[in-house]
Amino acid sequence: MMNRCLNNAIVVLLLLSSPLICIGIRYFPVTGETAIQSRSDVLSGFTEAPEYRNGDSCSHDAIHVAMTIDLEYLRGSIAAVHSVLRHASCPENVFFHFIAAEFDPASPRDLTRLVRSTFTSLNFKVYIFREDTVINLISSSIRIALENPLNYARNYLGELLDPDVNRVIYLDSDIIIVDDIQKLWNITLQNNRVIGAPEYCHTNFTNYFTDSFWSDPVMSRVFGSGRKPCYFNTGVMVMDIEKWRKGNYRKRIENWMEVQRKKRIYELGSLPPFLLVFGGNIEPIDHRWNQHGLGGDNVKGSCRSLHSGPVSLLHWSGKGKPWVRLDEKRACPLDHLWEPYDLYKRNQPLDV
Repeated sequence: MMNRCLNNAIVVLLLLSSPLICIGIRYFPVTGETAIQSRSDVLSGFTEAPEYRNGDSCSHDAIHVAMTIDLEYLRGSIAAVHSVLRHASCPENVFFHFIAAEFDPASPRDLTRLVRSTFTSLNFKVYIFREDTVINLISSSIRIALENPLNYARNYLGELLDPDVNRVIYLDSDIIIVDDIQKLWNITLQNNRVIGAPEYCHTNFTNYFTDSFWSDPVMSRVFGSGRKPCYFNTGVMVMDIEKWRKGNYRKRIENWMEVQRKKRIYELGSLPPFLLVFGGNIEPIDHRWNQHGLGGDNVKGSCRSLHSGPVSLLHWSGKGKPWVRLDEKRACPLDHLWEPYDLYKRNQPLDV
């Protein structure tokens, strides 16, 4: 059970993915002295963040958010947490749930120690995600990175989080928030909806499923009955976990993953099952809360610019990650907006 600091709190969940050796998984642990050196370098390379404290007008209501994190993406996750705290009106109300893969080279103890030393006043808890929960349901994808079991941990938040967590914001680890997360937390999920996310109805929704899906009269009927499905990105979601549990949505998603294993009805990874279950029935959130695709074109590797309109959250979804491009001296222009939140700057003054 959570301690008392979680009562009426806002919680942030971070998922820690694993370089587990599995068929179809691209993450393979480096062994021997190189592995020890690499892990040590990453875990010891973060600067302590400034103290972010509540103002006098803050209540004791907490905020729950979910994110992914592993040794490879740790730098992005730390930057994401930093951005949330820096722009939060009541940063001490934010409670982060970090979910670690069972066999990550950085153990839960390592990760706990790192988070505590980097954010000395942070409220958080580390959970462990067992990859065998989902490994037999994962099918091959157009990008091997999408086959990482931890990409599917968001499907199991109802079971992973403590029973008294009834609402959570799920965030990917390749984001930064440049607005007060309280605004996202305050969004109302109307009409008994389970999740809220920015919708993108101008995209061709049919492209997310194969011809065999659309030609099957039974399967394609899922989008009938007045549903008008639009694409949404699962890297930013407000989730009613209480309704999720009661509606057994984990099983509904797993059912579609089982169909995929048999009939190959989509090419992407963890996104299409969410579209099948929730497409056309989500709470639409302003696009400012997911300026996605900043990782660039997956084929050409080219840079992308922001969508029109205001920005509250920048999302480097796609192949390119800002910390990699910055280190390799081939940064895209928008990568420099991520850089001030990067705490992986040994012995360098923090400049935010």
